Amino acid sequence: MIWRLFRREDSRNRAIEALHKRINDASRAPALYTALGVPDSVEGRFECLSLHVILVLRRLETLPPPAADVAQDLVNSVFLQLDSSLRELGVGDFGVPKRMKKLGAAFYGRAENYGAALATADEHALGLALARNVLGTDEDGAGAGLARYVLASGASLQDASLDDLLEAGPRFPEPGAFADARSAP
Repeated sequence: MIWRLFRREDSRNRAIEALHKRINDASRAPALYTALGVPDSVEGRFECLSLHVILVLRRLETLPPPAADVAQDLVNSVFLQLDSSLRELGVGDFGVPKRMKKLGAAFYGRAENYGAALATADEHALGLALARNVLGTDEDGAGAGLARYVLASGASLQDASLDDLLEAGPRFPEPGAFADARSAP
């Protein structure tokens, strides 16, 4: 079924747009901000979007073709959205490339940082990285709830096929279930 989908460019674009929208919706779950302490700001939303995209990309890396094409199309779609968002925020034509370069470096840096902790399911290391990057603190334990959410999200994606991801979208757990006294703002 997937091969038929990717033979037609318009169907392919719609599938990627739908996947991107589902990831975007998951990254805007209110409990991420209210229960897990992610700042409700432009930076906080970028961090949440990046985190969810990274989780889906990690799953796509393990799937057979055309998953690599889907991954590249998803990254392209996300960065087109970021470009558009910068322009909507009033960043001028000359400033957009410089900001996009910084966003790209931040995204890929986080993918590498989180990937190392996710590969070993190291909740503590992941919590420290999330606290520093997402929550803006070096306080030990501050990112524990968010780390548990991310590990559970990775586990929930573990058995998803490419058809699952494109048809139903990635399934993420309810973020509020991972809150603790330290996670709440």
